Amino acid sequence: MSGPKVRVVIADDHLVVRTGFAELLDTQPDFEVAGTAADGAEAVRVCRERSPDVVLMDVRMPGMGGIEATRLLAGPGGPRVLILTTFDLDEYVYDALRAGASGFLLKDVTAERLFDAVRVIAAGEALLAPAVTRRLISEFARQVPRGEAPVAELARLTPRETQVLRLVAEGLSNPEIAGRLLVTEETVKTHVSRVLNKLGLRDRTQAVVAAYETGLVVPRGRA
Repeated sequence: MSGPKVRVVIADDHLVVRTGFAELLDTQPDFEVAGTAADGAEAVRVCRERSPDVVLMDVRMPGMGGIEATRLLAGPGGPRVLILTTFDLDEYVYDALRAGASGFLLKDVTAERLFDAVRVIAAGEALLAPAVTRRLISEFARQVPRGEAPVAELARLTPRETQVLRLVAEGLSNPEIAGRLLVTEETVKTHVSRVLNKLGLRDRTQAVVAAYETGLVVPRGRA
């Protein structure tokens, strides 16, 4: 396999989970397991020592949990974080996304889905399918404190970029946005890329969170 391997750190307090994911990832020629950790603090230390591309992060661990570890790791130059959870859309998932995670997976995920997710995250693409984004919004968006002055943060966006961000936050896919705005899908991708760059966001998932936190989009049913 040509090209650099995707370096992965696995953080989970259960040895069987860490071992299982490591063994699965080791079957792929484009992955390298750079290390493992049993809690959030160890995950932060291992990541800072070994500079992985992706972290598989359990959301619930003793001591420092996955959310705080994600907050410490997610940022310029840091790894992309993929949250591991036992329950689909459990109450901690949205907090983890707000902390900087790029997506989440159930621990009983199939091997192929795991491989695809790591590759997507490593490439900087959106892991969350539009349908999942919609579910996240309906389940958790009411918890997000509305921004007091969204205009200041969003002023760098053009009107069309603001429109695209709003549609991304509503859970529309690029083809759906293209159809809504009567433009090409490539044009939508360009707008999304510019939105991320101007707002200093790492991926589409963070764009959804930012749209709600700034008050650009308000969950249905909330005053």
